Amino acid sequence: MVEAAVRTDPLGFPGRLLVRVPPLARDASLAAALWLVTFGPGRLEGATGIVLQTALVLPLVWRRRAPRLVFGVIGAVALAQWLLGVQSPADAALLIALGTVAARSPGRSAWAAGLVAVAGAVLAAARWAPEGRFLASAAAMTAGVAASALLGAHTRIRRAAREDRVARLERERDERARLAVAEERARIARELHDSVTHGLSVVVALADAVVHARPADALAVTGRIAETGRQALTDMRRSLGLLQNAGSDAEADAEPDAEPDAERHPPPGVAQLGALCERMGAAGLTTRLRVDGDATRVPAAAQLTVHRLVQESLTNALRHTPEGTSAEVRVSCAPRAVTVEVTDDGPAVPVPAPGRGLAGMRERAAAYGGVLRAGPLPGGGWRVFVRLDPGGAP
Repeated sequence: MVEAAVRTDPLGFPGRLLVRVPPLARDASLAAALWLVTFGPGRLEGATGIVLQTALVLPLVWRRRAPRLVFGVIGAVALAQWLLGVQSPADAALLIALGTVAARSPGRSAWAAGLVAVAGAVLAAARWAPEGRFLASAAAMTAGVAASALLGAHTRIRRAAREDRVARLERERDERARLAVAEERARIARELHDSVTHGLSVVVALADAVVHARPADALAVTGRIAETGRQALTDMRRSLGLLQNAGSDAEADAEPDAEPDAERHPPPGVAQLGALCERMGAAGLTTRLRVDGDATRVPAAAQLTVHRLVQESLTNALRHTPEGTSAEVRVSCAPRAVTVEVTDDGPAVPVPAPGRGLAGMRERAAAYGGVLRAGPLPGGGWRVFVRLDPGGAP
């Protein structure tokens, strides 16, 4: 059976239309061609020669499946031919079988087959070489044996190199996949950390405010707590949805009418910074916001980074500053850069030990070619500044 298929080279070169013929069919064609080429008047001696020729050529059909057995059978037939004194050009089958052994059975098998073939060449030269030309005939046939063995060994080496290359490419592909998974997990961990930490910090601050609030204001504060909790749950669902989508596409195929989580809960961006500042103000951190430039030109992923940087900065200010502290957020959206600056007027505090939040902020900034700078201000307070390059994301 002949099978046509388009195959692409492992390096990604354009595919070529290749005709794939089963090995058994190719070897049968080779045996038939060799039998026809070596058959003809004056080359054989009656029925005995035809039988011997067929016995020499026919085993080549199975040379790939059992190379050593095929070589042994052909060698035995060649020995019988030598004993009967029948000479046939079909002896070339022995060289083909030798090359197959060298290509598929390295080591002792190839050396043993080579020595047997050399011995056969010497015997053939001793019997059929013209008078006075034994050495020349033996040398010529031995050279043919060596060429066949070397060609087989070369084929084996090339095949081993190709298999090693394919295995190396597969390992590199798997390593890239593992790195991508690790990077995705780290990104999702940052999302969960930022959203959960922010939500809980605001809820705790509002809960503390309820204790001291007047009855008329307690209901409003409680509503803020519920609103913040719902927002935190929405952010958590979005992060978990990223995990599910990255893990498998099977559920999406099984439910084609399901609404994507990204459409139900779009990621927050610059437009949601106003609501974020309002929640922080309700929690006790009065926050002013200023946005310059056209934020709609900033990619959604970069806007999410801006939102998370501001959110984490304000959350840290809420957690580490006393009541009555105020903060200011300034975002500038330029065609080639987005700058974010968050400052507060809390009392001067020593530089805290690096935590998961600050490390996550640095990683977010680095993803867009930015370097985050965070530290105390000379007159008191804290400042976070970063400049992002939305076009430099990996």
